[in-house]
Parts: sequence; structure tokens; C-alpha cells
Amino acid sequence: MTPNDVLRSLRYSLNVHDYGMIDIFALTGVTVSKEQVVAWLKKDEDEGYAPISDELMAGFLNGLIIQRRGAKDGAIPEPEKRLNHNIMLRKLKIAFDLKDDDIIALLQSADFRLSKHELSAFFRRPDHKHYRECQDQVLRYFLRGIQLKFRPGSS
Repeated sequence: MTPNDVLRSLRYSLNVHDYGMIDIFALTGVTVSKEQVVAWLKKDEDEGYAPISDELMAGFLNGLIIQRRGAKDGAIPEPEKRLNHNIMLRKLKIAFDLKDDDIIALLQSADFRLSKHELSAFFRRPDHKHYRECQDQVLRYFLRGIQLKFRPGSS
């Protein structure tokens, strides 16, 4: 899954319009245009598609955290230069204020089984011996679970 796939999925699940997306970016001090957002949301094969950078996607996820949970005291967190699925999963966990049991329930609602031990491995430091990389499949089912929770009845 690319960051564009995650962005498209979140936009659909949360039913956010283009200007709402711009507002989420703005919460972290990132200025983007409607044209940029539209290009990021296009399918890979569509004309006008543009890949979103890891740094901008991290900024969007930080903005989503601020929008849903409120701003923390102090400076706005710097967006990561490089994103992976583990970081995106962690940021989404924070944004939606999810506990491990909540994530497991979301995954189960999307017909995917994962144990608590397997899930905790995604949130460990990369140098930890039990760290595990989050694969496309896990992130895809997690986003599907979010969609089922926030847009019930959608297919």
C-alpha cells in the first residue's frame, strides 16, 4: 500500500471533502492546494495522479491526530522524513484513540485475525528482537475496519 492508498482510504472512511483535507494539513502548518489534494487522491493509473511524499503524509497523519484528539501543549511534532506501515499504524492508533483490543476488534470486523502478541510487535522499536514489520495486508484490513466503523453500510 502506498501513502496515496492510505490517504484515499481515510478520506473515504471519514467522508472528508477536499477543503477538509486541506484543513487537516493546515493543522500542522503545512499549506497544500486543492489541486495537490486532488492529484494525490487520484488512482495510480489516472491522468494527473501525483504521489504524496512521506513527509507530507506524516504531516497529514499528525494533523488528523490534532483534529481528532486536540493539540498537545508545546510545538507541533515534526513530520517523519520516511514513513513505513508501522509508523502509519501507530499514528492512526493515536488519532482514533484505539487500544490494542480496539484494533483487534476492527481487524476482526474486516474478517482478519491477529493476536495481541502479533499486534504488539508492530509497535516495538525496530531494533527490538520481537519487532515485526507491518505488511500491506494488515494495514489494508485495519483501514477496512475503520471504514466499517465510520461508514457502516458501505461496501
